[in-house]
Order: sequence, then structure tokens, then C-alpha cells
Amino acid sequence: MASLESALNASSPALGDASSASGDEITAFVRQTEDSKAIDLAVDGAHCAACIVKIEDGLQKMDGVKRARLNLSTGRLAVSFTGPDSTAEEIVHRLDYLGYGAKPYQPETADDPRSDEEKRLLRALGVAGFASANVMLLSISVWAGEGEMSLATVTLMHWISGLIALPAVAYAGWPFFKNAMTGLRARTVNMDLPISLAVLLACGLSIYETALGHGAAYFDAAVMLLFFLLIGRFLDVRLRARAGQAARDLAALQARIAHRIAPDGSVKAIPARDVKPGDLLRIAPGDRLPVDGEVIEGRGDVDAALVTGETQPQTLEPGALVYSGMINLNAPLTVKARAARDDSLLAEISRLVEAGEQGRSRYVRYADKAARAYVPGVFAMALITLVGWLAITGDVHDAVMNSIAVLIITCPCALALVTPAVQVVASGRLYGEGVLLKSGDALERLAEAKSVVFDKTGTLTLGRPALINSEDISPRALTLAARLARGSRHPISRALAEAAGPGPLADDLQEIAGGGLTGTADGAVIQFGSSAWLGLEKQGQDTDPSVLEAWLMVEGEAPVRFVFSDSLRADALDAVTGLKAHGLPIELLSGDREAPVAAAAQALGLDRYQAGLKPQGKIDRINALKDAGDTPIMVGDGINDAPALAAAHVSVSMGSAADISRSAADLVIQGDRLAALPRAIDIAKSARARMMENFALANIYNVIAVPLAVFGLVTPLVAAIAMSASSLVVMANALRLWRA
Repeated sequence: MASLESALNASSPALGDASSASGDEITAFVRQTEDSKAIDLAVDGAHCAACIVKIEDGLQKMDGVKRARLNLSTGRLAVSFTGPDSTAEEIVHRLDYLGYGAKPYQPETADDPRSDEEKRLLRALGVAGFASANVMLLSISVWAGEGEMSLATVTLMHWISGLIALPAVAYAGWPFFKNAMTGLRARTVNMDLPISLAVLLACGLSIYETALGHGAAYFDAAVMLLFFLLIGRFLDVRLRARAGQAARDLAALQARIAHRIAPDGSVKAIPARDVKPGDLLRIAPGDRLPVDGEVIEGRGDVDAALVTGETQPQTLEPGALVYSGMINLNAPLTVKARAARDDSLLAEISRLVEAGEQGRSRYVRYADKAARAYVPGVFAMALITLVGWLAITGDVHDAVMNSIAVLIITCPCALALVTPAVQVVASGRLYGEGVLLKSGDALERLAEAKSVVFDKTGTLTLGRPALINSEDISPRALTLAARLARGSRHPISRALAEAAGPGPLADDLQEIAGGGLTGTADGAVIQFGSSAWLGLEKQGQDTDPSVLEAWLMVEGEAPVRFVFSDSLRADALDAVTGLKAHGLPIELLSGDREAPVAAAAQALGLDRYQAGLKPQGKIDRINALKDAGDTPIMVGDGINDAPALAAAHVSVSMGSAADISRSAADLVIQGDRLAALPRAIDIAKSARARMMENFALANIYNVIAVPLAVFGLVTPLVAAIAMSASSLVVMANALRLWRA
């Protein structure tokens, strides 16, 4: 098995290595669909909504390309096209022309692309900070010695500043320079273009002034500018870093190996992607099903939480349908494949999650809205300043100096920090309340929420059965049943073992798939399981449908009934009450049976609920709310909730939830305290108010500072100081959230 895994890893280029893939390697990832061909590519360099538009529009103009959709969170570009497989190579070349790298998308071997970007930005931030500190020390020396320091000494100090600043600018400014060049190659402008021009012109003017011995240099302005901008860029990327983790976690759930039964009865391990409909597969206990299929032979239990979200295992018999991602618990099964891996349920759930994340990636934040008119305004102002001074004074030096001052003083440091500064402070407040903020724009979306949708099991309830009639059971009966239960992984057995505490196992213990447990204790045969398996159907007819039951049979004695139920969380009612106080309507969507869902809804005072829903059913309801103009919060915990979490306007998961649900969520409630959700909404609304105040402060700064720069009343250095001061004001206002 290990050798096969090694061979699979060796034969498939990892995401990080795919940039060197040849044309043959690219076309190897082309797959045939019903009416076209498709390929998934990992795109490098896309970081905003404008990148999505540029890539999708650029590809859809190509002959043969029918559809192109980019998920900004995962970097996955799905392209469908007609024509030969070599069209995939042309698509990659087109992306390269647009300024973006592309390679085959392989989530099972991919690393998070944003983690590398974080590291690059952090290194650039460190370099810019080091250079800023040292260059400012030299600048302060020049300012303090004005009138006493000779021009030769001042020039020497400037050259030393240049030796520190220029390499730092080249390294730390590269993220901005690269994005600016990418935009120019695609004949568009972005926020990084005026930043790059301001930094480069400040450095160029400083070299010119120092070489002529005029005694004026602005190296400190350039590195300080980069330092503050990199703070905003790093904070923004840091908060977005885990947005696409859910899709990668889902890919990890997909079995990479399947065991196919040959016509002669032999079993061979093959890559799961090579399974075809009609293949017979052997599924051993503990294995995850690689594809959707039908049980042909065998009887046993599977963990079906992926489909239903419920902890209760499903018992399978020949003819039962199974789905990829399910785990076989206790008996070998022979399964006939009904779909290829890419067409199975788990792959579909992954696509649903990515579709939801794609919708969120198109969400335009306040800063993005403000930036749309920013770039042309900055260039127009700098150009007017340059032309105006040339026309009035004819002095090229003063005209260039003043236009550079305009570029620097209008540099979007404060604008770039408006959202990240508030997000960082708010995330600290939320952490203190037991809520982890995972998505950068989740605060804005949370403040806009108009309704709440809850999952039941593991969210409003504890997500595990517990023994609820222990007072009706004798200590001897509890002890005997526990001796059987301690030998099983079944959720009911684990609940019974937990209630009874540690102790010995029964002798001759056996687990009957779909039935129960049997063994011997104290010289008697004992059995623990379902009423149907024990032949006690009549006793179980009046059972409350909202609970689970099991029976203990001891040889020669009357049967003993054990009742289990999934209890509501202690603060579930407080959370619902708090949300209703915010004026938010609440409904319950669950994959569980009608009776327990209705019981939970009644206990919490909820009028709207639906039971027996599969992942697509929850998504349909979320989308219906959104189509009606609603902006729902989805709160869930199971694997089957991940697509609905990704589709919702904003999503919340419990700290004890499945990894995929936590990855798909915007916020994670630590300690499983549901009552923290209403408080999180309060903080989100306060954060939105701080953001709007910061925009107002940034605009006031521009209204005052820009005319001063246009009329030549500030130098580039003073412009840099003013720009830095505006950034500090924005950050100070964000800190007011600590008192919210």
C-alpha cells in the first residue's frame, strides 16, 4: 500500500511544482464532460475581485472557451472548452499573458497558496521596518544638525540612507511593483500603480537631489510608505488565509486508493481516480468509500455523517446505496461503483463548497468600493499639479517635486488600513468572547445579517447520544450491559460505557453488524442491541420516535430497556433568545428524523424547521433566502453542513465541529458556547461603525492635505509624515473597539 501511495505522489506533480509542467502534463489533466472538455487550474497572483473579472473575461474571449470561473479563496480556475486537448495549453499561455501563473490544480497534494504569500509579505514587512528605523535615525540626525552640519556631511548621510533604502525598496516593494506591472500588461490600472510610482519617484528624486548636492532626499519617505502599506496588506492576507481551507480538507477526505475485484476474483489496489462505473470494489472495515456505489455483498454499519450529519451509523445490506466519504465500520463489503470519483457525492460537496466560497469572494468590501474611483482621481490630481506648476512657473524641478508630494500624500495607506486595522482589533475582541474570526470580510457580512439558520445535531444539541433513563436501570443491569458496550465503537455503546464508567469486558465478546453485541458474564449469556435483533419488536412499538432505544437480554431474565437521546446545549435557549432580541428570524434545518427535529424546535420555541435534508436541500433553502433578499447566518457543525456554510452570507461553526465545517465557516465558536453568537453580532456592528468612521477620517485628511500638496506647501518628506500620521489616526480609531 505504501509503495502505491509513493508511486501516486511521484507520478502527479504537486501544486508547487506544476509551474514547470510541460504541455503533455497539462493536457493529462483535461477531462471529458457531457458536451465539452474541462480542466481545473491553480492560478497564482490573483488577489482581488478585479483579478477575477480580468481572468474570466480574458479567457471567455478565447475561441472554444465556454466558461471560466475562478475561486479566489482556493485559487482554483475551472474552465470548460471545446476542441482539442491542446486548448488547455493555450489557456495557460493566455493566463501568462494576463500576468498570472497557472498549473494543474491538485488539491490532495497542494499546500495553501496564501501561506506562502503571508511569508513573503512578512519578510518584506521586516525588511521595510528595518530600513525605516535606520533611515529615520539618519534623517533625524540631519534635521537636528541643520545649520551646523556641512553640505558634504549631509550628502554623505543621504548616500548612506540610499544604500540602506534602495535595496529595501527593491525587495519590500516587489509585491506592489509586480501587481502594478500585471495590471499594465493587461491594460488596466490598480491601487498598486500609484503606490509604485510614488515610491519609485521618491527614490529617483532622492538620488537626483543627492547627486547634485542639493541637500534634500526622501529615502525615508519611500521606505516608510512601504512599511505602512505592507502592514495593511499583510493583515488583509492573514485574515483571508484560511478562506479556502474547506475545499482542501474535503479533498483530503477523498480516498486516493481503491481495491478493485478482478474477474478472476483477485483484488488489486488502484488509484481511486481510475475507478469506473460498474467496477466491483472491496471495502474493508475502517476503509473510506472512494466512490458512490451499491452494496452487492455483505452486511454491516457505515458512518454516514457525511450525508445525514447524524452520529447514528447506518446498517447496510445488499442493494443499499453508499456514497464516497462514508466509512465502513465493522464488516467487509463488496460494492459496485455507480460513478467515477469526480462525479461522486464527496466531489459534488467539494464543488458546492467552492461555489459558495466563490460567491463570497465576489463580495465587494467597503474598501474595494472606495478604491474604484481612487486610482484615476490620484493620477488626475498629480497630472494637474505637474502641468499647472509647469504652466505657471516653468520650473521643472518644483513641478516634479509637488506632483510627487501629491502622489505620496494621497497614497492609500490610511485607506489600506481602514478595514484590516478594524478587523484585527475586532478579532481580538471576538477571541475574548470565545469566537475565532477566520474570514477577512466576515465582520461586514455578519453586521448585515437578517436571519439565522441552525443545524441541529452537534450545533443546538451536543451531537452525541446520552443515557437518559439510568434511574430505571438496576446497577447490575448497567454493569452487565457496559461489559458488552466497552468493546464496541457504536455511538450508543460509547454512550453507555461513558455512563457506566471504566470496567472489565465480557467474555467471548462478538459484535453483530446491524444487530448488537453478545458475550458471557458471570456464567450467563448476555446480549445488548436493537429490539428487532433480539426479537422484541412488540416491546419497542410505543417508543418515543425522538429517542433511541436498546435492550439488554440476560439468559433467564426479563429484558431491560435503555433509552438514549441527544440533549440540547445548556445555552441553546439563551442563544436563540439573544438572536430574537436582535430581530433575527430563526429556522432549523437538519438531516435527522422528523421527531427529534420537531422536539428540538419545540423546546427552543422555533416555528420554522425542516427534517431529513441532505446537503443540497440545505443549500437550496439558503439560496431561497438569499434570492428573497435575505442575508442568512448559517450555524452548523457536520461535514454535510460545509456546503451550506460556504453558501450562506456568513457562516458560524462550533469549535468541536468537523474540520471541514470549521474550515468552511467565517467564525468558529470556541468552547461551544452558542450564547457568544449574539455578542459577536454586537461587535460586528460596532466594527462596521468604526470602518465608516475611518473612511470619513481618511477623506477629511485628503480634503485638507491634497490642496496643500497641490499648491506646493509640503515637501515629499512632509507628505510622507502626513500620510503616516493619517494611518496612525485610523489605527487609533480602530482601537476604540476594545471598549465596544
